[in-house]
Amino acid sequence: MGVDEIRAYLSHLAIDKQVASSTQNVALSALLFLYKHVLSIDLPYIDNIERARKPARLPTVFSRSEVSRILDNMGGVHLLMASLLYGAG
Repeated sequence: MGVDEIRAYLSHLAIDKQVASSTQNVALSALLFLYKHVLSIDLPYIDNIERARKPARLPTVFSRSEVSRILDNMGGVHLLMASLLYGAG
């Protein structure tokens, strides 16, 4: 395998397999380690790799009425802890 095959494989991971960006980075690191330390081959810089996209993560936030309903169903120490956590942000 040469640079073109490595580039194609990493792009395949991102496009076809839709792996996480961290998975693609691990695959690249493993291949670079293999070539450098096991095969003793110096690879040139590998550019034009299709990078895996990090998914957009939107936080889940309760509305005030939802929080109120949750707290209404609690009591004692659990109510105190949940109220303090909610109030502290």
